[in-house]
This record gives sequence, structure tokens and C-alpha cells, in this order.
Amino acid sequence: MGRRASAGQSGVPARIRSYRKSDLDACRKLWAELTLWHRRIYDDTTIGGSDPGSHFDAYIGKNGTGRIWVALVDNVVVGMAGLISGDEGLELEPLIVNEEYRRRGIGQMLSKKVIQAAINDSARTVSVRPVARNDPAIRFFHARGFDTLGHIEMFIDLTPAARQKWKEKLRIAGRNFRF
Repeated sequence: MGRRASAGQSGVPARIRSYRKSDLDACRKLWAELTLWHRRIYDDTTIGGSDPGSHFDAYIGKNGTGRIWVALVDNVVVGMAGLISGDEGLELEPLIVNEEYRRRGIGQMLSKKVIQAAINDSARTVSVRPVARNDPAIRFFHARGFDTLGHIEMFIDLTPAARQKWKEKLRIAGRNFRF
């Protein structure tokens, strides 16, 4: 099976295995949890629509299930990670750990599994694309070796300024950006 992490909630180590059809509901719940996090950091309750977990169905419809791994504690799915084809290589997408099980090494185990799969596929790169406001994800991925910037997405927010909810002053290339 997979590698084991630090103790889970009940003291049982986590393990990683490939996704199974029986994991569908648990992975939908994890996807919904990630969506709720994005709603909080952007203060936007419309992100993900009325059934955010259903977007996992679209993900597997587009990418299949062959490159999804789940983390289990006491045989309960508490995390998942995927490896998809990106613009210029492979992309770690998504990486989700149930909030109750974070900071126990489970995300690190999942990311290592994905990176090893990319190495086994002779990939040149593995990318991640956390949203700019997701400070915890950026710190997590940077600590795992994702320290090279490849692309920056910039856009103009056309909503009225009074309704914009951006943070200020991210400085890149000598320019100030909102995020």
C-alpha cells in the first residue's frame, strides 16, 4: 500500500492508496470543503455554486480517476490528491486534507506520492496553482520544493471599486499588485 504518516485522530497512522469508486462521496465532501475555504478567503459565497462537491464529478469526467490518491485514517478518507496534465507538464491538482486532520503530515504524504508518480512518468516539472490569497497553501507548497515561478495570471477586475475585496501591495517585478 502507501506510506504511513504521523498519527491520525485516533492514533492510527494515515496511509495512502489509489482512488476507488467507493471513495466518490468522501472526495466530493473534501472538494466541497476546499470550495468553502475559497469562499472564506475571497468572501464570496457564490464560488462553487449551490453544490460545490459536484465539481469533483466534473474533475473526474475531465481527468479520469487513474491519478487520484486518497489518504485514510481508520479506513476513512481524510484527504486526496490528483495529478493531471497541465499546460507545460504535470500539475498537482487538487490537494485537500480534511481540516481536522491537517498539520499531521498527511498533505506531505499525498504530495510526495504525486511527485513520485510524476518522476515515474519521466515528467520534467510538477506545478501547483494555489490562489494568490491562499497563504497557507503557498507556504505549504514552497516548503515542499515548489519554489520556482513559471506563470503569473493578471487580470482587471471590472466590478465597481466599492465591491472589490482585494488585498493590497504584493510586489513583483518592481510593481504593486492586489491579490
